[in-house]
Amino acid sequence: MTETIQPGPSFKDNLVLLPSIDGLARIDIVAGDGRVAASIENQPGKQGSLAVYRYLKLCFGELNAQAAGHGLAVFGEHTPDAIARPGAHPNIDRLLEIANGGEALSIVVVPAED
Repeated sequence: MTETIQPGPSFKDNLVLLPSIDGLARIDIVAGDGRVAASIENQPGKQGSLAVYRYLKLCFGELNAQAAGHGLAVFGEHTPDAIARPGAHPNIDRLLEIANGGEALSIVVVPAED
């Protein structure tokens, strides 16, 4: 298990404290029935979310209410924006849903192929 960080208000500042995502192709978010509910690819515009979700997997093992609450803090200033604009930040919306009593999900890290 990885030790949790003390997130500050800036996502950019929090991001530099997270483990590297080098060597990852994507992360799959898996529901209790085994269905892949979402994937976060290792590509520009999604790498911040990929880093947060990988970090949550390392620290908490699954995406439960505790992990989701911590993830919302790590997303910093993007969390209030997601609350104000539902659908604008789907990876934060997912954390909000779980933090508010939604089903815990599994996080599957998919390494890049050499």
